[in-house]
Amino acid sequence: MIIKEFKEFAMRGNVIDMAVGIIIGAAFGKIVTSLVSDLLTPPIGKLMGNVDFSNLFICLSAEQYPTLEAAKAAGVATINYGIFINTVVDFIIVAFAIFLLVKQVNRLKKAPDSEAPEEPKEKECPFCVSMIPIKAVRCPQCTSQLN
Repeated sequence: MIIKEFKEFAMRGNVIDMAVGIIIGAAFGKIVTSLVSDLLTPPIGKLMGNVDFSNLFICLSAEQYPTLEAAKAAGVATINYGIFINTVVDFIIVAFAIFLLVKQVNRLKKAPDSEAPEEPKEKECPFCVSMIPIKAVRCPQCTSQLN
């Protein structure tokens, strides 16, 4: 019984679409991470005086280490704010790309005629103020003759 229900749940279109979206999103995240760490941060670091963001850290011990890798190899606790900066830039780029994608999908979803106002199907009787069909020539409520 539970297996049958789970199978029905898993085979619904929405679940499969969601799974595909998650897989594509993970792959897209790797692309954006590479874009940020390999293409964007090196020139920004160069402009800021040869700063390597991934190597910015605060060592929480009395001893100082020249690189983050050296501090990690020594087993020292560190605050890796450079990696955090890279992660924030990753997030901003991913969020902006998703925003643009959703905006385009929503634009494509709109039917061309959806912006045209719908023609009214009813009008108000000027004598009894009840709603009547637009094509009516006599009000069914008050029996007044309409133009």
